[in-house]
Amino acid sequence: MNNKNKRTYKDIYIDPVRTDIVWSDIEALFKALGASVSEGNGSRIRVMLNGERAVFHRPHPEKTTDKGAVKAVRRFLENAGVIL
Repeated sequence: MNNKNKRTYKDIYIDPVRTDIVWSDIEALFKALGASVSEGNGSRIRVMLNGERAVFHRPHPEKTTDKGAVKAVRRFLENAGVIL
């Protein structure tokens, strides 16, 4: 995992919830953690990490995530047992 992935991980857990995290950085973090990422219908992506599954929607037309998506990513990482 590189420094950018570590920074993205820390940004996900900052309170108050950030809304300027670029979605492609979150996907890169998933991949760096060893997750399986596959395309779903439309803007959906399926992520499997440590036996935990989740479906996320890529934000569009903007590149950054909203608060709800960041909270969902937090829950997913916690449920998958990711701790840095």
